[in-house]
Amino acid sequence: MASETALPRDIVLLVDDSPDALGFLTEALEQSGFSVLIATSGSAALNIAERITPDLILLDAVMPGMDGFETCRRIKGNAAVAQVPVIFMTGLTETEHVVHALESGGVDYLTKPINIDELRARIRVHLSNARSAQSARVALDVAGRHLLAVHGNGRIHWSTPQATRLVNAATGRDDGLDLVAGHIAAWLAAQAKPGTARETGFSVDPDGQTALHLAYLGAIGSDEYLFRLTADNRRSDDEILRQNFPLTVRESEVLLWIAKGKSNRDIGDILGLSARTVNKHLEQIYVKLGVENRASAAVKAAHVLHGE
Repeated sequence: MASETALPRDIVLLVDDSPDALGFLTEALEQSGFSVLIATSGSAALNIAERITPDLILLDAVMPGMDGFETCRRIKGNAAVAQVPVIFMTGLTETEHVVHALESGGVDYLTKPINIDELRARIRVHLSNARSAQSARVALDVAGRHLLAVHGNGRIHWSTPQATRLVNAATGRDDGLDLVAGHIAAWLAAQAKPGTARETGFSVDPDGQTALHLAYLGAIGSDEYLFRLTADNRRSDDEILRQNFPLTVRESEVLLWIAKGKSNRDIGDILGLSARTVNKHLEQIYVKLGVENRASAAVKAAHVLHGE
């Protein structure tokens, strides 16, 4: 008789410097069907999260060295795990400590001693919310939308791959989103109030060549705002290719027509070149782009020109 395939368990990263608390909570969580990773310090938690992405993090607020608040801020600063919900566990009940936990990026908090039934219920709620948010982001990614969400201070909450590529191409930097974050924060501080009209926005011109326009689509949370990105390119396509690849003027022209699906004969007619010369340029283009054929060269060119 074939055995049923076991469903994968949700992974909870448990961070606490108390051996007694770790033992008690680990046993309770495992009995509830979770896989548990254990860290006894903030730095250990960060190291684990770099290697294994948990589904949820239970984080002690008060620990020696790096406390839970700083640990949470660092987790939220890492794009790979920033979307993982963090629930604080704390014996601190003052309002300022609760606010500190939430401002650090936590989604919830539990007061010690922990009630296991309450813990299970809150974990299930936040896992469900996280999955719903992730599904929405995946749908946007697949749809190819140039969207990003930011907090009121300009910090990027999430960005679709298409938006990230567009900003990086416009700024010429791999961390282009960081460059525009300050502009977003300034605009939000001045403009984003209840009743602000959709599609209002502003432009950023990071290199004097490509203007990025950010259209405000509205608030999607208490401190989360959605923008759509478009780019107004004032450079010709062959100039863009030369900026991204070490091509000569003629090579960039040949590559541009390859990206448009033209044959060698057509390219020769358009540029007034012999078929032999076109082939020579193609050989150099392949070497400079690190590809082996025209199809791969066309894909690379399209990625740069259109963010595909």
